[in-house]
Amino acid sequence: MDQVRREPLADQAARLLLERIRAGEWSLGAKLPGETTLAPQLGVGRSTVREAIRQLAGRGVLASRQGAGVFVTALDAPEDWDAVLRRADIVTVVEARIAIEVEAAALAAERRTPAELRAIRRALDLRGERRANIEEHVDADTVFHRAVVVAAHNPILTELFDGFTPRSRASMIDMLRLRGGFGGDADHDVHARVLTAIADGDGRAAADLSRTHLLAMKRWLSAP
Repeated sequence: MDQVRREPLADQAARLLLERIRAGEWSLGAKLPGETTLAPQLGVGRSTVREAIRQLAGRGVLASRQGAGVFVTALDAPEDWDAVLRRADIVTVVEARIAIEVEAAALAAERRTPAELRAIRRALDLRGERRANIEEHVDADTVFHRAVVVAAHNPILTELFDGFTPRSRASMIDMLRLRGGFGGDADHDVHARVLTAIADGDGRAAADLSRTHLLAMKRWLSAP
């Protein structure tokens, strides 16, 4: 049986400090008052204030500087990434993919190695072979797009892409089951043209093709 749990004082103090930061009491880069000032304001002891500050520092909101004090480094605590993605609909995810993959395609055209180019070609071939089964086709498509992102040599773009993959995969499979019409020749040709642009070192063409493809996907997914 579930029981009512009392929130620890440090958690309460961290929440109150975060609310004050959100309200604009301290601006970005501002120094917080000392523990002796904050403790009576919050109605807790100095050790509880220290723990609250540690919590917010761990969430990227505050930073302690030796001999200088505690400073505001963000105006809000980022929400758990998985929770954000669980709430996001597929169109929102595709919009985020546009932001990531268009730039990644342009960078891949400039930075790809021969080995990465071969990996993109293999992924394109695999994508062409797996058109009969929805799950296999979505997975093969993901392999192709990830190979392009990896070739951009930007680990942050790769990490962002990987973060979207589970949510995007599940939504795409559900949508394709409802609507059908996946893996056509025209769709595959767009991916082949992205590969050609990357192989030719044409970053503008690679970016334009990626943007056009993903915008078309967004329109298709948004259609009633």
